[in-house]
Amino acid sequence: MDSPKTTFSHRVHRVTIALDRSVLVTRRMLEQRITASVERTFAGSTATPIISNTAGHRSGVSRDPGMPATTTYTSPWSLALTERGFEPTSSLASHSTEHPAGHASQIMSEVSKRGTRAIALYLPQFHPTPENDEWWGSGFTDWRNVVKAQPHFRGHYQPHLPAELGYYDPRDAGVRERQAELARMHGISAFCYFHYWFEGRRLLGQPLDELLASHRPDFPFCLCWANENWTRAWDGLSDQVLVSQGYSESDDRRHMRWLADVFRDDRYVRVDGKPLFLVYRARSMPAPSTTARIWREEARRLGVGEIFLARVESFHEEHEDPEEIGFDAAVEFQPDMTNLPRPLRRGRGWDALRRLGLASPAHASNKVLEYGDLIEKALAKPLSSYTRFPCVTPSWDNSPRRAERAWIFVGSTPDLYERWLRQALLRAPERHPLVFINAWNEWAEGNHLEPCERWGRAYLEATRRALS
Repeated sequence: MDSPKTTFSHRVHRVTIALDRSVLVTRRMLEQRITASVERTFAGSTATPIISNTAGHRSGVSRDPGMPATTTYTSPWSLALTERGFEPTSSLASHSTEHPAGHASQIMSEVSKRGTRAIALYLPQFHPTPENDEWWGSGFTDWRNVVKAQPHFRGHYQPHLPAELGYYDPRDAGVRERQAELARMHGISAFCYFHYWFEGRRLLGQPLDELLASHRPDFPFCLCWANENWTRAWDGLSDQVLVSQGYSESDDRRHMRWLADVFRDDRYVRVDGKPLFLVYRARSMPAPSTTARIWREEARRLGVGEIFLARVESFHEEHEDPEEIGFDAAVEFQPDMTNLPRPLRRGRGWDALRRLGLASPAHASNKVLEYGDLIEKALAKPLSSYTRFPCVTPSWDNSPRRAERAWIFVGSTPDLYERWLRQALLRAPERHPLVFINAWNEWAEGNHLEPCERWGRAYLEATRRALS
């Protein structure tokens, strides 16, 4: 006869198995919903869901462009589940699907006719600065956060380590040339550099200065003003402000005088012939309409002409019609923190297992969510009545910058990302067909197109296929 302790352990084991089976069933239902959503959009003259050959993406091997119309479909969930310690069921692992030949090329031909441009957000945080030396220690760059990252639970993909570009310094013209060449080869039209302006004081500006002075690389770019306080948020101490953001009409004019020289660069991205300028948190400005008016007046006075202002839909207060604050368009931000799925392994059952030491505490101290759920929520979002440029992210995990309270999306694969990007292309405004990708190189937030040791160029190849 089993002891009470043994009987209890068996019961806990059965509960754990039941919970994991429930997760598998939920993922199977989710995959069916995503596929149905894709097929609804790809009805008629558009493409059927993405197919993959047996080479896969883990080694960075790209799909054979001459693949036959009838292929084996490898479920992205089977890859994600295997990576996370589950044995996927046979129905999730693979199935055969008939795909009418030529449909994918038809939809991409339509996208190509519209001239859709994909712009990848670019972080210039990978070089030392006097401020970072003072705040974080001599020689600090964001690579320090990247390499110290550790997985928090079974199957958690960390650290994300760079492959062919290595631990680069973006002040190096050769590095920027290689980045631009990789982007160009895979269909990216431009980089959008984060720009840090604090009432005339610029941080992390040297890569952009080098780009402007050397004219290298010869690759389109634009700017996004990251107008937030500079805080110790990477330590989870966001109330500790290192550099505060301030606003005034005189600074609006000074800012535009500096921007005007950048806008005159012949590589600068234009929309309807107007320089495109993004603001990350427009509602943080005390009077955004006034700032927009001053910027436009100053740009005309300086001979730049009209400018195209886009606010980023970064936070809850940033989701109104941009014309109400004097802007021309909005840029969707992903992950959209106003439209997120439910975190995984939350609730009283999981809390009980954690108290018994039978489940990871990481799901309680962080928000762990399914990447596939994020896609489903994004695709279910209604189209806006105003001009909004869609955005996708290849993945997201900011745990390298946070000891706790991180947002971790699990289960991303190049296939899922490619599906999402194809859909985003269809949702781009017809008059101004732009799509943003977050990001080119946000390594410490786990969202990067640049090759990593695990996936190689797989996400870049997925980007190229969607944009070709």
